Amino acid sequence: MHSPLKFTNHRIEEYALRVTYRPEEDAGTIIYNLSLIESHDLEFALSIIKEAHKAGITISDRILIAAPGEQIGDYTVPDGKHAVCTMCSITLDALLLRRGIPINPIGGGIVEVEGRVPRRFTSMILYRDTTLDPLEVLISQETTSILDVMRRRDGNILANIRECHMEAEPLMNTVLDELTAMSFSGILDVGVPNVPLLGVPVSPQYVGVAMVGGTNAMAAVKETGRSVVTKALKGLIDIREMGYLEDY
Repeated sequence: MHSPLKFTNHRIEEYALRVTYRPEEDAGTIIYNLSLIESHDLEFALSIIKEAHKAGITISDRILIAAPGEQIGDYTVPDGKHAVCTMCSITLDALLLRRGIPINPIGGGIVEVEGRVPRRFTSMILYRDTTLDPLEVLISQETTSILDVMRRRDGNILANIRECHMEAEPLMNTVLDELTAMSFSGILDVGVPNVPLLGVPVSPQYVGVAMVGGTNAMAAVKETGRSVVTKALKGLIDIREMGYLEDY
């Protein structure tokens, strides 16, 4: 008997409820993305990832590199490949939920950036309407120009948006400030109640929160013509298994 289709918003909720990350202790599990690259491209990919982090379009400086044959959860890295694991931005949704903040993940899409300032979503795939990760789909469609944002300040990046009830806005801002102080980066914009954020409508009495996608750096590597296969929302991993970009 086949399992019923599971839409992405339900997958997000399931993962979010299983996240145990405690930023103040730097302990617990987070949601991660996994990208496969050719082993000979590893040093090049790391240079792009570091550049993306300096440009402020990554979620975190935490990263896990796995060599051929190594195990990540129940996944074994194939021969000739290296796996690059990064923090998924949906971890933010989990952290907000853990603090008792009611949120609704809306979707992922492409954000137009001018002078390093996010202007608007130019495309959007709603989580409730797809069984695939929107950013994974958009990477495959080659709709990004992340390198241009990194180097020329203008272009298109991957991002996602969720909404939070306005009564929880003060607590949400406190959590976001705490995370920013702990090098949890990538918050694009926070809206005001009942007003669209970057062109995306929010529900009555809700506030929008937009974040860069956790797969931006690997999408930038793909833009250079290198082979990159990304699986977003891959699973859960203990944060202490991940190192820091500066260590590579």
